[in-house]
Amino acid sequence: MSEDQIDRVLVVTAHPDDVDFAAAGAIAQFTDRGVEVTYCVVTDGDAGGFDRELDNGGMAELRRTEQTDAAKVVGVTDLRFLGYRDGTVVQSLDLRRDITRVIRQVRPDLVITHSPERNHRFIAPSHPDHRAVGGCTLDAVYPDARNPYAFPELLRDEGLQAWTVREVWLNGGPAPDHHVDVTGTFDRKLAALRSHVSQVGHQNDFEASLRGHFSRIAVEAGFGEGRYIESFQRVSTA
Repeated sequence: MSEDQIDRVLVVTAHPDDVDFAAAGAIAQFTDRGVEVTYCVVTDGDAGGFDRELDNGGMAELRRTEQTDAAKVVGVTDLRFLGYRDGTVVQSLDLRRDITRVIRQVRPDLVITHSPERNHRFIAPSHPDHRAVGGCTLDAVYPDARNPYAFPELLRDEGLQAWTVREVWLNGGPAPDHHVDVTGTFDRKLAALRSHVSQVGHQNDFEASLRGHFSRIAVEAGFGEGRYIESFQRVSTA
């Protein structure tokens, strides 16, 4: 599927800020072309943040607000928070059903989510919540969302018809094979990430570190110096 055939995108992540680290540059390009983008965030990120004076309820509310503000920077206003506890996510039928529900509601052409595989080169993307969400999202894409007999209550009680996602992009995995040049939207990616003050506000070298990381990806992917790249593994669902 070529990118000009994409009209709707659903991004499923474990925590607020995951989408911005992994894909905010690509998301900005999609919305600039008029693509409808929805974020589905499985947890409220209540176990994260360097300022621990907030109780868990306060941290969750803060991180939802930060993600909402970050999304606006890249043109996204449709956000769904599933409310699972940060740090405790496991692959389960309940999570598969909840993600299947959102897929059937949004009816996306493309789903972007975490790789369920551990990345031994760069460990941060391999958070157990990430891997659990990635695995459940792939299971929701196939077979659940397209199978009218999976979670029949979604059709019976909510009128949600089966839907077939055409492609999945996995981020954070060990074998990326699809590279998006986000040089032109990298400043918006930075601005989106700066919205997550509870996560990055204490990092004095945050911008330099981020530019270094994504420029290294560009060089390794063959784009040369002076470019910024977000990388994914493409999974066809045909």
